[in-house]
Amino acid sequence: MWFRNLRAFRLPERLGLDAEALASRLSRRPFTPCLPAQPQSSGWVGALDDSAEALVHAAGPWWLLRLKREEKLLPPSVIRDEVANRVAQIQAAEARRVHRKERMQLTDEVTQDLMPRAFTRARDIEALLAERDGWLWVNQASAPRAEDLLSVLRDALGSLPAELPVTRKSPAVVMSEWLLHNQLPDGLELGTEADFVEPGEEGGVVRARSMLLDCDEIRAHIESGKQVQRLALNWQDRLEFVLGADLVIRRLKFAEALTGAHDDLKEDPLARRDADFLLMSEAVGELWQALLKAFGGLEQ
Repeated sequence: MWFRNLRAFRLPERLGLDAEALASRLSRRPFTPCLPAQPQSSGWVGALDDSAEALVHAAGPWWLLRLKREEKLLPPSVIRDEVANRVAQIQAAEARRVHRKERMQLTDEVTQDLMPRAFTRARDIEALLAERDGWLWVNQASAPRAEDLLSVLRDALGSLPAELPVTRKSPAVVMSEWLLHNQLPDGLELGTEADFVEPGEEGGVVRARSMLLDCDEIRAHIESGKQVQRLALNWQDRLEFVLGADLVIRRLKFAEALTGAHDDLKEDPLARRDADFLLMSEAVGELWQALLKAFGGLEQ
């Protein structure tokens, strides 16, 4: 339930749907496991839990979505070995070379033959949607995995104009200034790690780990022209995270005061997940507004 990453997308237009209508759209593509020869399958599942039926879970203005993605694991080395074996058999039986086009055909055949026997791996991709305010956060650090969810959501809606957020002030420049002057906005405190990059295609990278960032060594990196690429932060002693210059939040950790707030509901897992979801969503919304303010708001 507690998101570990936040990859934000701005929705410049409202969806024009309530949670029930959106769930109806998503129901056209429920998750079904891969067929024997199918390399991957994706579809929507109960948002709150596997035992829940609602494909969109609403708590106030916050909506939760969950896409399940299953894929067959067929290592390229296994395919290459089997292709090589079949090529050797052809060459021995027919005393001729197997050329590139035929090798490609053999690769396709081997892939189809081995696919039913491949192992499968299933992953969930969760998203928090604030339709009223025009934001969607995907619980993924990976851009391709986040795009997987957006792509399936676009199919359900017909279109989904989603944009990466762009702030008036450069996050890399602002975070570098925080470290240079040891002045952070109210509520934010430094963690103990940061990544710095030197501008330019061949610029070097410096990684600081498990160290106090308010020191001359760190300031020297910034004074030499390096800029913050990622910075560990603490917000109001409620959330710890690593913020990227791309505004992606990684390794998000909620304080025990939040994660344990509903321990009294442990006998009712769905009720607890519902309560936790609302608490998490409110914290994410407040943090996001604080970060946008720190970077001068959104570019219009």
